[in-house]
Amino acid sequence: MIFREAVLEDIPAIQVVRNSVKENMLSDPALVSDKDCEEYMFVRGKGWVCEMHGNILGFAIADLEDDNIWALFIHPDHEKKGIGKKLHQIMMDWYFDQEKEKVWLSTAPGSRAEGFYKVAGWKQTGITRSGEVKFEMSAEDWQRNS
Repeated sequence: MIFREAVLEDIPAIQVVRNSVKENMLSDPALVSDKDCEEYMFVRGKGWVCEMHGNILGFAIADLEDDNIWALFIHPDHEKKGIGKKLHQIMMDWYFDQEKEKVWLSTAPGSRAEGFYKVAGWKQTGITRSGEVKFEMSAEDWQRNS
């Protein structure tokens, strides 16, 4: 497996992964366009992928403008192999290297993602208007947990 920064040509495969997940599914795949991916990966922040034999197995995207983790998804055929943990580590190290103090994300309540973020040291700070669980991580907590 290779972990690397995402490139523009990865977007179609990123979309395949995003639309293959069994939790945190999009009600309409058109809600996240290729243009959205491009903006979040190259204008607002940065993205990374895990690749094996030319196939994207997972990806992560951090948004510096809204201090948000925009995406962290693994193809269901490749879950529980440490890919999410490694992408999370790479993304969070980069994010806090940008001299940011805090980052947030939200995910579906009761999902495996909720458990993943709790184990990774994220602090639950509430519920979003859409009913998702909101988490935050400070630079200090990241230093302590990583």
